[in-house]
Amino acid sequence: MSVSTQTADSVSFLPDALLKGARELGEASALPSSVHYQTTVTDDGVEYRFPKGTLDRFAWLWADFLLDGNQAAVLILRLREESGREFVLTFSMLNQCQARLRLPLWAVNQNTWMLGREGALLKRLCGGDRVELQHVNCIQLCLLRHGPKPSCWSVTPLIATMAEPALPEDPIMPAGPLLDAIGQSTLHDWPTRTPSGVALHHRLKQQFEDAGAGQWPEHFSRWGGWKAKQFEASGFFRTQHDGRRWWLVDPDGYAFWSAGPDCVLMSIDSCVEHIHKAARWLPAMKGPFLSAWNVPGKSANYLVSNFIRVFGAQWRESWTRITLSQLKRIGFNTVANWSDWRMAQAAGFPYVRPMEFQPTRTRCIYRDFPDVFAPTMEMDAADYAAQLQAHVGDRAFIGYFLMNEPTWGFASETPAEGMLFNTDTCACRDALAAHLLQLYGTDEQLSQSWQMQMTLDRVRHGKWHGRITDTCRADLTRFATVMAQRYFTMLCAACRKVDPDHLNLGARYYTVPPQWALAGMKSFDVFSINCYRQRVPSEQLQTIVAATGKPTLIGEWHFGALDAGLPATGIGFVGSQADRGRAYRVYLETAAAIPECVGVHYFTLYDQSALGRYDGEHYNIGFLDVCNRPYELLVESARRSHERMYQVAEGAAAACEDAPQYYPPLFM
Repeated sequence: MSVSTQTADSVSFLPDALLKGARELGEASALPSSVHYQTTVTDDGVEYRFPKGTLDRFAWLWADFLLDGNQAAVLILRLREESGREFVLTFSMLNQCQARLRLPLWAVNQNTWMLGREGALLKRLCGGDRVELQHVNCIQLCLLRHGPKPSCWSVTPLIATMAEPALPEDPIMPAGPLLDAIGQSTLHDWPTRTPSGVALHHRLKQQFEDAGAGQWPEHFSRWGGWKAKQFEASGFFRTQHDGRRWWLVDPDGYAFWSAGPDCVLMSIDSCVEHIHKAARWLPAMKGPFLSAWNVPGKSANYLVSNFIRVFGAQWRESWTRITLSQLKRIGFNTVANWSDWRMAQAAGFPYVRPMEFQPTRTRCIYRDFPDVFAPTMEMDAADYAAQLQAHVGDRAFIGYFLMNEPTWGFASETPAEGMLFNTDTCACRDALAAHLLQLYGTDEQLSQSWQMQMTLDRVRHGKWHGRITDTCRADLTRFATVMAQRYFTMLCAACRKVDPDHLNLGARYYTVPPQWALAGMKSFDVFSINCYRQRVPSEQLQTIVAATGKPTLIGEWHFGALDAGLPATGIGFVGSQADRGRAYRVYLETAAAIPECVGVHYFTLYDQSALGRYDGEHYNIGFLDVCNRPYELLVESARRSHERMYQVAEGAAAACEDAPQYYPPLFM
């Protein structure tokens, strides 16, 4: 048993065993009261065993960590029942900075996916099964993802408490500050590092002077469409099937295939909350540098501070001029999601925008899924759609995404099942009971079918506990389709009422949705998914088109490397910046060759911060770094693909197949 000390208010756990190839290091760690481990492969780690029910009387589980080196590592914490069911929490941490993991034990109910970042502790994500603490008798702490080097980390004893543990007031940083004065990592050295503020000043001034030189290929229309292929013009972007494949069509009627970066905005988020001393220099929270704070005192923006240093009060206008030129130089024809769409709108540059449903009257009943049968939903949908009034009549506006990666989509259960375990009563539960009444007629027939004692009143009221049967889950899955269909139909109708001219680009699901969700998503103009694979799987896009009759747009993808001063690569991992260019060409051109695909949007224009953004992501995924230096090998490759993407889409040229070596992903 791993219980080392126990009081009325807390219990402390020490490991019982090392798992797989994990080994305890002899040298001391900079983190007091910790044990130092080396892990090299997935599931290396430690295990804690204790009498079941030990955790049931506590509210929190916590420990301190310290990650050595300068490459990211992702750990997974498993809370296991005797039955084998397990709740999992994945997380990472900044290198060389004390991080405190705090897990609120209510999270085992699976009603929350992301617990978020706290100081140097990054991206706590909940998954696995719903477990009951009275049955948990084992905790495992293991390596989940890692870079080429072994991961060495220290951890203090795990402690379960009733009281919420505080965050460290003065976290240990053995290597000193992690970020230099212009936003670059101090833990790395790499060839394209900007050596000084003087070099930064010279680059930005030269980019400003060169702005305007960046131009689209000659065969692009004024909207970035293809002059060689024309359909009927509607004055707005629309879709078209030409008998062989799907296209977007630009306002003047030219075939359009959408290629653009997400996050074209002047922001690289460096979260300094609780870890201010991790930055060697922070912008003043007054005067000209106040604009270099996304959230004063919590989130610094070194991209902005660098432009303020060079251009003073004209920093925003200077960035806009440089950025629009860079986009055309690379050959992008779309300003994609989460961008400064107002900048694109003013420039007449084709763009899309995100929407986010945040109801003020209707509550959510499972994660971010709203009570779609509530009478308030129509009013909330109307408020949501009102955002589109800013785009009525705008010819440069391609369309809008209804939402991004809904968190209910990451669950192992449907919203219909999840609401029964997390919401006492709601209009959706009333609708479910009415649905089951029509299906079964009586409580007895319902119980017989579900092979469990059940009443329609129990369906309407009260949180559920325990396990459910396969037949119960099947009925709930069918009703989840009804819920999804009602949700998306209401949002789509409200948006169409405000703006009938622009494309509804769908929900940006994080992958191809399961069948129950896909069946409820037929009201879009274009079906969008995010696809972080080596290339777009054509068979999955065919499945979407067969189910919905709509073309598909890829909303996110990227590749990163570890040779650019950042600790993680993102979801796609290749060996170098040259390989990023090769991976870009293969992904975009093979996607263009798929008849069901009408575009791919790359995530993102800029690298993320070495200190991590609001949730902790710190990836080399940009076309430019924090000092506005382009990755020229990537830029050159992307330009080549953009110049030939229309010929590839038409079938007149073969897609690039010069693939690099791909490595296991290193992301949080």
